[in-house]
Amino acid sequence: MTARTPEQRLLLQQVEHIAEGLARTFAPFCEVVVHDLLDPAHAVLAIHNNLSGRQAGHPATELGLARILDPGFEPVIANYPNRFADGRQAKSTSIGIKDAEGRYIAALCLNIDLTMFQGFQRVIDQFVSVQPDAAADESLDPAGAELIRARIDQFAARLATTPRALKPQDRRALVKALKTSGALDIRRSMETVAAHLGVSRATVYSDAR
Repeated sequence: MTARTPEQRLLLQQVEHIAEGLARTFAPFCEVVVHDLLDPAHAVLAIHNNLSGRQAGHPATELGLARILDPGFEPVIANYPNRFADGRQAKSTSIGIKDAEGRYIAALCLNIDLTMFQGFQRVIDQFVSVQPDAAADESLDPAGAELIRARIDQFAARLATTPRALKPQDRRALVKALKTSGALDIRRSMETVAAHLGVSRATVYSDAR
């Protein structure tokens, strides 16, 4: 084990605080691990939301060893595929921490258990699935409403934003463009526009003047 300087000790303490905050925020599906790369034989300094079964004092991973050997190693490796010891799929991110000398002294790693989200996804997919039936062909959406929403989405995308985040002047320009194109002549168009923009119908009527 390499003796730590006061600066290195402080850095490790700060990384531990960050790890604890992340773990509390993303519990219970994200494991957060602090690796002390100055002590590779006992690198796991702290582990929160333990999903991997490792314990404090366990040795450094291959990624940790690579950082120890190469100060030029990539500082952030995000969202790479991983697996826990029992085979569960995971998504991991590893962040290297250097001291003032440019030496990797620690790593902050996040391991997300994907099986929980895959379960959610299957439930959601089942819930939103529909069975097409020609005998029950109806729509609760006014005719043309989807066209209006698509035009609004396209307008917002060109400005690199979302419909509800449009600035007032941009929203007014959008509404006037919809009016010029005849889209506001569609039945219940004002309601559709207001709902998609997250504003009142009165605002849309005002913008259309």
